[in-house]
Amino acid sequence: MLVEAYIARIEALDEKLHAFVEPFIDDARLAAEAADKAIRSGHSVGPLHGIPVALKDLVELEGRSITGGSLIWSDRRAARTASLAKKMIQAGMIVIGRTHMVEFALGGWGANPKMGTPWNPWDLQTHRIPGGSSSGSAVAVAAGMAPWAIGTDTGGSVRLPAAYCGLTGLKPTAGRISSHGLMALSSTLDTAGVITRSVEDAAVLYELLRDRNTQRDGGCDPRSNLKRGIAGMKFGKMPDEEREAVAADVLEAFDRAVDVLADAGADIQPIRLPCRFDDYADMSARIMLAEAYSEFGAFAEDSSLDIDETVRGRVLAGASLSARDYLKALSERAVLKEQFSAAFSGFDALLTPTAATPAIPVAAIPPQSNPTRFTRVANFLDLAALSVPNGLSGEGLPIALQIVCRGFDEATALRIGWAYESATDWHSHLPPVF
Repeated sequence: MLVEAYIARIEALDEKLHAFVEPFIDDARLAAEAADKAIRSGHSVGPLHGIPVALKDLVELEGRSITGGSLIWSDRRAARTASLAKKMIQAGMIVIGRTHMVEFALGGWGANPKMGTPWNPWDLQTHRIPGGSSSGSAVAVAAGMAPWAIGTDTGGSVRLPAAYCGLTGLKPTAGRISSHGLMALSSTLDTAGVITRSVEDAAVLYELLRDRNTQRDGGCDPRSNLKRGIAGMKFGKMPDEEREAVAADVLEAFDRAVDVLADAGADIQPIRLPCRFDDYADMSARIMLAEAYSEFGAFAEDSSLDIDETVRGRVLAGASLSARDYLKALSERAVLKEQFSAAFSGFDALLTPTAATPAIPVAAIPPQSNPTRFTRVANFLDLAALSVPNGLSGEGLPIALQIVCRGFDEATALRIGWAYESATDWHSHLPPVF
């Protein structure tokens, strides 16, 4: 039985890897028995009936605990079920558990000193960062404890864990997947996303979850264009000046990926952007921190609450931003979206590394740092973005390529990702837990 196989992996591995806040072992078994009987009796509800999925611990399931990665909410129970969870359950999918995350979803490395940082399964000797904030979701999929997982992405929190753990991560345009029933960090920048082993799996799960009533939704099933190839498409590769402070292994993998896509028929040219990636990241941070302070400021200001001090400091940084600062940032965002659109005219995608380095040891996380240099631009400018594996470092750690497309053009990002994946085998490499 499929669910039993994943439960066996959880029971064998999760004591070390710490991906799950709470695996739903008994309930998953009951649901699997029911699915098996329904399918055998001719009452299948669809092709996903009986498929397990793991949920980041900010997705509400009525009556279930939901901590948002924080000890202060260890006794909190959800009063409703999130819309995306309802869609999966209605399709017959089985929620196999809740996964660890960065406290308040506020961090890209994946560290959570209070509830425990999941262990990146690509190095079983050194505790390396799993990427955040959807850390446990990526570790669960990478280690074979779930086939698919849900994360959320405010500045890279689906793509970074996917990149560091050798997986595929899709960040849709904000609003493509309903956020109803998800704990908010930044209402402007948040979006739910999917973490899977392959681009095709990401397309299948995204197609189930996407909101067909979204404004500008063309109603196109992304799977219908997935395998059309990329001949004649035009991609912009990141400017040479952005190669500074990127690890040599990452740059080599990026250059190889560009060559693979060119060999598949794409026209790849340098692109001049209105701002550097660090500038987009800084402007994004102003919006995110102001909104994070609105959500969590009262908790962060209460020194009696057991909150990670690094996360507390990030939340409180939002207190220094005035209403004028916040509104100015939103106004600048609107202008920069137009400027980017003009610079991007004629291109189908922007190519960058997902992260500047492979996964670093948890003990070596630099203070006051964030690995979101290349990822925040997609949230800030309302773009669709996909991360796919494109290499291994000298230490055998995953490296990833980021494919950024126009907002509401997830189908193109998936199409490009599938073409790259079909020409390489990086997505098929497995960590040493297998």
